[in-house]
Formats: sequence, structure tokens, C-alpha cells
Amino acid sequence: MKLHELSPVEGSKKDSKRIGRGHGSGWGKTSGKGHKGQKARSGGSIRPGFEGGQMPLQRRIPKRGFNNIFAKTVVAVNLSTLNRKFEDGATVDIEALVNAGVVKNGFDAVKVLGNGKLDKKLTVKVSAFSESAKAAIEAAGGKAEVI
Repeated sequence: MKLHELSPVEGSKKDSKRIGRGHGSGWGKTSGKGHKGQKARSGGSIRPGFEGGQMPLQRRIPKRGFNNIFAKTVVAVNLSTLNRKFEDGATVDIEALVNAGVVKNGFDAVKVLGNGKLDKKLTVKVSAFSESAKAAIEAAGGKAEVI
């Protein structure tokens, strides 16, 4: 194959639509814009959600509740999950929990809850503990540290 034998793939090249070049072109007279109206004018475009002056749907629907923009996202982790995911004597911190797939990113704090049994001696370093979780970790011989 030589350079002068190359050609584009069939259907990949398309001529641009040259509007306003006479009625013989198929895009003359109104140039594909129909007759009059806002969308036929130059610069005539309407913003998304505009309903011609009617009250838009976004404003018609009743608003309810309150969204606290200062709320902290706290992820709960149970003792049974720690017992299943970590080996005896391991140090469990937020990075270890993310690496083990217990929690995903996008949270402000991690709290350990006392649901389930803990048989392993773990050093747990997270944001908060429930009373029962702290007691269960220390009863198993581990340490519960608040960071």
C-alpha cells in the first residue's frame, strides 16, 4: 500500500450542512428552523428547565425537610466484621479498614459497634466506639483507641 492509495473508511467523512444557500440545496429559505418563533431567531435559545413562562416543574414540586450541609458522615463497623476480616494481633485503623474493603472512602468518621462476637486480640484505632464494643475489645485482650 502506498500513501496515495490511502482513503478514509466508508461513512467516516461527512460534508457539513451549508444552510442558507438557496432552496435547491434543501437547506434554503428558513434554513431548517421552521417559521418564526423564538427558536427561529438569531441567538434564540432557551435555558434548560424553561417552560415558556409557566412555573417550572422544579419550582412547582413541594419542598420538604432540611439538608444539613454541616452533617458528618459516620460509617458503622460491627465487631463481627472485624472478627471476620482481620487476623489475631492486627492493628485496625481507618487505612486498614479501607484496604480490607470494610469501608469505602467518602466519610468523616468510623464508629465500631458491639454487634457480634470478637475472639481475636485486636488494636482498634478509630473515631468512636460504643460502650459494648469497647468492653468486648478489651475483654478479648485488645485495645480500643480513639483517634
